[in-house]
Amino acid sequence: MKFVADESIDQPIVAGLRQDGHDVLCIAEHSPSLPDDAVLSEANSRNAILLTADKDFGELVFRQRRIHAGVVLIRLAGMDSQAKAARVCQTTNQHGHEFINAFSVISPGFVRIRHSA
Repeated sequence: MKFVADESIDQPIVAGLRQDGHDVLCIAEHSPSLPDDAVLSEANSRNAILLTADKDFGELVFRQRRIHAGVVLIRLAGMDSQAKAARVCQTTNQHGHEFINAFSVISPGFVRIRHSA
């Protein structure tokens, strides 16, 4: 799968997804300090799912109705970086196909996937 990882995504998550064979563009490596609008546009231009820990993307998707190929909000506060990476990789392997054109949330105890109406 193709992903764009916002700057809010821990490097071990990026590394884990890459190790699992996913194509991940990391904004922190590519274009640090890119505004949220531009990050979403970059993901769209690559037809990639956006990975973020920034709730502001919910504003762009739901209130401003910005087009997206999929957004995954990672809500794993309190977990160490390696545990976060393991959770995201496991969830992606199980549910990744469902992330396409959906707004998804990965939390410690659940995964919520909301497809556009």
